[in-house]
Amino acid sequence: MNPIYFSTSFTSSAERLDQCPNAIVEVAFAGRSNAGKSSAINTITRNGKLARTSKTPGRTQLINHFEVEDQRFLVDLPGYGYAQVSKSRQKAWQASMLRYLSRRDALRGLVIVMDIRRPLQDSDWSMIELQQESQAELHLLLTKADKLSRSAQQQSVMSVQRQMHEAGISATIQDFSALKGTGLDDMHRVLDHWLYDRAL
Repeated sequence: MNPIYFSTSFTSSAERLDQCPNAIVEVAFAGRSNAGKSSAINTITRNGKLARTSKTPGRTQLINHFEVEDQRFLVDLPGYGYAQVSKSRQKAWQASMLRYLSRRDALRGLVIVMDIRRPLQDSDWSMIELQQESQAELHLLLTKADKLSRSAQQQSVMSVQRQMHEAGISATIQDFSALKGTGLDDMHRVLDHWLYDRAL
C-alpha cells in the first residue's frame, strides 16, 4: 500500500482534450456505467467523496483529473455502455475517447473497470479496441469481488485472462472489492509502476 494516493485531490473537469491540465504522467480509469469505477477510485485514494458515485447511469460525462502529486494524475473518464444513450451520443463518446487515448502524451496506463460477475461486455471490448490504438498499457480491474465466493472470483479472473490471451491482448488483471478493500495493494503497485516507474 502506498499512502501517497491518500492525498489525491480534484484538479479539473474537461469536456475536451485541450482543456486537460498539463501532466508529466497520468493513469486513466474507464468502465461501464455502474461497474464500480468511482467507488474504486475513492477506495484507492481513501477519499469517499473524490469521484462522484451515483445510481444514475452515466453520471460521469467529463474527463476528471485528480492530482496525486507533482503533475501525476488519476483520470476518471466518462462512463459507457448504458442503453439510454443515442447512437449519435455513443459515436461522440467513442470519438472523444479515441482522441484522448491516442493523443494524450502523458497517458501511461488505462484501467478498465468491470463488474467481476459480468466482465468483457461488448462495450468493454470496444474500449479495449480503443486502448489498442494508443501507447497506454492496460490493466483490467474486476470489481465487486465481495459478491462472489473466492473460487468464483478466481474462475472469473482466469476466464478473462484466457480471453485476453486468445485475443492477443497484453493486460494485467486482478479482482477488487471497494467494500472490503480486496486488491488495494495490487492496484497501488500497478499505479506505482505507471506513475513512478517502479517494478511490478
